[in-house]
Amino acid sequence: MLTNLKALAEHLGVSQATVSRALNNYSSVNAETKARVQAAALELGYRPNSSARRLATGRIGALGIVMPAGTNLLTDPHFVDFLAGLTETLAKHENEVVLTASSDIATYRRFAATGKVDAFVLSAPVAFDERIALLDQIKFPFVVHGRCETEIPYAYYDIENKEGFRDATTYLRELGHRDIGLLNGPSNAMFAVQREEGYREAFQGFRVREELILSGPMTEEAGYRNAGLLLDLPEPPTALLCSSTLMAMGVNRQVRGRGFTVGKDISIITHDDGLSSLKTENFSVPLTVTKAPIRQAGEELAEMARTLIDGESIANLQKVAQVELIIRGSTGPMLS
Repeated sequence: MLTNLKALAEHLGVSQATVSRALNNYSSVNAETKARVQAAALELGYRPNSSARRLATGRIGALGIVMPAGTNLLTDPHFVDFLAGLTETLAKHENEVVLTASSDIATYRRFAATGKVDAFVLSAPVAFDERIALLDQIKFPFVVHGRCETEIPYAYYDIENKEGFRDATTYLRELGHRDIGLLNGPSNAMFAVQREEGYREAFQGFRVREELILSGPMTEEAGYRNAGLLLDLPEPPTALLCSSTLMAMGVNRQVRGRGFTVGKDISIITHDDGLSSLKTENFSVPLTVTKAPIRQAGEELAEMARTLIDGESIANLQKVAQVELIIRGSTGPMLS
């Protein structure tokens, strides 16, 4: 096994700089040379010294994530699946993630100054996100899981939240439902704002009952509690639209606890992040969903961050994925 860059370069009859650039996929090296160098490295079992590689590329080989203080995201299945996609993709390139916890925006400035990461990954952006403004100001690379209202250009991966919830609400209306409850995520989160916009668009000029729209944490308990508030109204909804599978678990428990049949007495649709630990098709009544796997977001952002660090234009690093509406047994016509 070769661990010496010089030896590999001599074997190939090229410069050490060419070998280094080829192994790190630099665009300045032509495809034929890249393939030749990479094939030789694989054949000879070459493993680069990490310190030497960092000196050659100017990269640390790590992305930073700042988690909000006071929350344990490592118990949140959404974050766990997102992180799994991110870390597994980075591991293929011998890169890693550095986590820290803080609710102080200045942490990003301090963290950037330590030289421990090449870029940041931001999640759950709000309308005018101060993290984006700060990182743009200090010219430090970052990618965002989501879009927000800012004129600052930035790299992002998002899903069609508005279109997905518009389609889901339209489907319920086509089934005859007019009173449709929306159990949404935190009201300041952009994904929740987009989902409410889609919900409202589906009514196409018909009256929206404001009391049927509730926002809050995307937990089973919040789903159970808020579903109860809506079902206790004098004119309760006949269908419920949820922003997460965890919320749908609580909604399902509330509905069944009142003796209602899911899909017959009450229709339920939820957004499905494709959580590895919670399959919507395995509910007692399989759930109709808007689906977009959150793990894929982690994979996409890992590749996007690496490309951004390599100098790719931000305009080429803005992706919005489609949301799939999957019809199952938890939705049915409104009973007359």
